[in-house]
Amino acid sequence: MTDRFVSNFTNRLDAKGRVSIPASFRAVLLKDGYEGLYVHPALDLETLDAGGHALRATIDDILSRFSPFSDEWESLSTALNGTSEVLKVDPEGRIMLSETLKAHAGIGDAVTFVGHGHKFQIWEPARFQAHLEAARSRLRDVKRALGSQTVISSGAAGT
Repeated sequence: MTDRFVSNFTNRLDAKGRVSIPASFRAVLLKDGYEGLYVHPALDLETLDAGGHALRATIDDILSRFSPFSDEWESLSTALNGTSEVLKVDPEGRIMLSETLKAHAGIGDAVTFVGHGHKFQIWEPARFQAHLEAARSRLRDVKRALGSQTVISSGAAGT
């Protein structure tokens, strides 16, 4: 078992609007010990950032770099803490996303969970595919710019 969120999984919402968190992600959350699931709209993408103590620690670390009376701290705290929700995870590992969270990410009847190490993202599946293709394109551009000496292999950006 790993203590990092890796890979991606697409699951459908059930008739009550619940979606199952992938088992490997639930195992990381269990090891992390966070009660529930911390979720906030991503700052610069139409997706949701989610996780437990590791995500909270990252946010706290970012905020600690600014004076608590600064405009930067205020903006970041509002965006990261002020729009966050702590979702209950039921015994079957399902969550129910609020309408506000679903609207931010454009989520309808399915979601794609995407591991990012200390956190994971919750995407509308078609938006994730477009984001993934754009990321792969950027990596191909980086590889071309670096020439043949790059450490990025052609399969590194794949799933």
